[in-house]
Amino acid sequence: MSRIGKRPVPVPSGVTAAIADKVLTVKGPKGSLTLPLADSIAYDVQDGQISVLPANDSKEARAFWGMQRTLVENLVTGVTDGFTKVLEITGVGYRANAQGKNLKLQLGYSHDVDFAIPEGIEIKTPDNTTVEISGIDKQKVGQVAAEIRRWRKPEPYKGKGIKYRGEYIFRKEGKKK
Repeated sequence: MSRIGKRPVPVPSGVTAAIADKVLTVKGPKGSLTLPLADSIAYDVQDGQISVLPANDSKEARAFWGMQRTLVENLVTGVTDGFTKVLEITGVGYRANAQGKNLKLQLGYSHDVDFAIPEGIEIKTPDNTTVEISGIDKQKVGQVAAEIRRWRKPEPYKGKGIKYRGEYIFRKEGKKK
């Protein structure tokens, strides 16, 4: 039995959920999101909550149960609150600046990196060393953050690079004399 899957997902007021053609659609104040439904899982929308249950007793149904419930919960959270990831840039001369539909990164390369901001994602730079990525789709927000971080991952000696807020960078000792 899935401990996560057993709990129904509450649908707050102002949010509507509907199932049509094997697709769950959730609409809220921030927008609308869809999720293709798995065949081995049964979904039920009623009384202000969404229940996710295995359709049969197969191993696949039990394996997908908790994950599908979490994906449904992410849809509801996304259209009500949204998701945010914060990146911190460390290093001399390393900086970021959001300009319209592009994010300009200076990361110690001989050229600036221009990152095109995808549709549905909002990027803010409160200061030169902080990048805030927000949107309603959790997967998309995480993917954009990972793509930006990939340009200069934090290195273990000085800690220079792009890291997530709260991420611990394992530091190594340098050369000995």
